[in-house]
Amino acid sequence: MEENNQNMIEQEESSIDFGAIFSALKKHKRLYYKVLAITFVVACILQLSLHNYYTCEVKLAPELSTSRSMNSLSAMAASFGLKMGSGAMGNTEALYPMIYPELMGGIDFKLSLFDVKVHKKDSTRMIKYYDYLVNEQKVPWWSHVISAPFKLIGSLFGSEKKEKAFDPFQLTKKEDQVVKALDKKIVCDVDNKTLIISIQVVDQDPYIAACMADTVKKRLQDFITDYRTKKARVDLEYTRKLYGEAKERYEKARRLYAEYSDANQDVIYNTARIKLQDLENDMQLKYNAYNTLANNLQAAEAKVQEETPSFTTLQSATVPVKKTGPKRAQSVLIFLFLAFLGTSVWILYKENQLKPLLGLG
Repeated sequence: MEENNQNMIEQEESSIDFGAIFSALKKHKRLYYKVLAITFVVACILQLSLHNYYTCEVKLAPELSTSRSMNSLSAMAASFGLKMGSGAMGNTEALYPMIYPELMGGIDFKLSLFDVKVHKKDSTRMIKYYDYLVNEQKVPWWSHVISAPFKLIGSLFGSEKKEKAFDPFQLTKKEDQVVKALDKKIVCDVDNKTLIISIQVVDQDPYIAACMADTVKKRLQDFITDYRTKKARVDLEYTRKLYGEAKERYEKARRLYAEYSDANQDVIYNTARIKLQDLENDMQLKYNAYNTLANNLQAAEAKVQEETPSFTTLQSATVPVKKTGPKRAQSVLIFLFLAFLGTSVWILYKENQLKPLLGLG
């Protein structure tokens, strides 16, 4: 039985005639010349039609306090199903570095970039980033061919009205397209171990890529700072309001006491002395309240400063010198390989050598 199986395997192996396969391929060498030449020309045309793009990257390291670091680690551990103590998890901040990419992917953050003023490297004309993405982006020639019928239909039925302000609740079709384009143009990534924030901006113009990378970095810092200090700033404004009211009441009480004291210096009536004592006591009470709120105001200001996050810029935005893509030579080689492979399969099929090669014959 074993000998029969071995004989069958040897027969299957011997059924593959590599000499016949090579001869079949060599027989159609002119076809290879034609296909590869046409593929090379077509691939070159397609690749030369693609426009260069550049990438600018900035890196940030958030400086967290000990408690915030523990909170961030606890939150990161929770994402893997681990626990680091109920106390730490109970104080976990709602906005930690691991969700910064989700923050930047939100509609509100993207819409905040639409009004950023930019200009190209070879121009000083300032335009909005939204208008630049809509009107100034270079596309391959086949995109114009494909979109031409749709533009014609749109011109016949009227163009889309331009909104005065961008409404995140109801985006227009053009705005939605720009928002989706930003998903590929602006990418944020956070290292799980070091919590280093990396922001990459891709654009056809190297200067705009650098400008938007720096702008996105600042917008992200401002948003995080605003979020983390929101409660402290609300408390500060409320304390400042109470402080102002207490100061006004104290100054009013002091003025009344001074005026009554000056007007009744030579009066020896007990009623006058009691009235003056009441005014003095009222002034003292208002002063105590004023002094307490003054201390509270200083504490609230210190709290805002304490809650303000700090970032260390590890890599600043700089105008890229070398392009990121497209990688034309690599793409042409891939086209040629696929053309060679497809032609070989077709030749083997035509010469009845494909089935034996696949073990089907």
